[in-house]
Amino acid sequence: MFASLPLTALRAFESASRLSSFKAAAEELSVTPTAISHQIRSLEDWLGVALFERLPRQVRLTEGGERLFRSLHGALLEVAQSVDTLRPHRSGSSLTLSTTAAFAALWLVPRLGRFYAQHPHINVRIDTHCEVIDLHQDASVDLVLRYSLDDYPNLYGLCLFDESFAVYGSPEQVALAARRTPTLISVRWHNSRLYAHGWQAWCAKAGERWLDQQPVNREYDEEHYALQAAIAGQGLVLASNVLVSESVASGLLMPYRGEVQVDGAGYSALCVPGRERHPPVRAFFRWLQDEARLSGLTPRAQPSAATAGNPA
Repeated sequence: MFASLPLTALRAFESASRLSSFKAAAEELSVTPTAISHQIRSLEDWLGVALFERLPRQVRLTEGGERLFRSLHGALLEVAQSVDTLRPHRSGSSLTLSTTAAFAALWLVPRLGRFYAQHPHINVRIDTHCEVIDLHQDASVDLVLRYSLDDYPNLYGLCLFDESFAVYGSPEQVALAARRTPTLISVRWHNSRLYAHGWQAWCAKAGERWLDQQPVNREYDEEHYALQAAIAGQGLVLASNVLVSESVASGLLMPYRGEVQVDGAGYSALCVPGRERHPPVRAFFRWLQDEARLSGLTPRAQPSAATAGNPA
């Protein structure tokens, strides 16, 4: 059934596609760049289609090459994970996830102890770099926790919860806001679609005329800085109900007119199809589902990824 498959050439192609470089693929597979080039050329001859565009100092996948890479990468990843489950692991397993620094600090890390209590042999590495990771290209990351308005049809996804924005402050600042215009604290987001005109939208919905009175406005680059400013009594913050939940539960912050909320986007856990069956990833998905249910925050819609569902 598989006797005619050029497995060596396919492995060379997968490495070169993932790394976007024949030279890097050669280093990964411990062969010469010329050998990688020959393997890929033989694969193209076997298929009868070009897989790469050869450009000055770089290569780029053709449409056919992109299609082959997506299916091949997922298949090889599943084989590698199946083999990995059969090998003895003396020091347990690990997984790497990517998310924002704010979500990690304000929601994930405070709850992570419960995951370790259930799975003491699984080590979680959290990557909080700002760049959006292409999971089909970067095999070092097992899953991402992403906040977005977008769909991800080529990824396995679990929709955790939707976000809304409300106004919060220390008990003293909330009491003062009923008598005078407060200092307003907000976040300068890199993606303006997710926080555009936030205070304007909230004030319009609440019928508050604070913006007409030219209030003092404190602006921060990250949500956790804005929340710390609010906890310190520096004003009221327009904040995510997801990210503020720990501070509200501990009494550090409380809502001001909590019934007035502005809709945000949604949080999803995403991985390359097939990777959700890897035991550490499967365990983390299940734990995330439990934590989402405990939080009482349910998504407004079904998971957006075409391959979404419960981990097997």
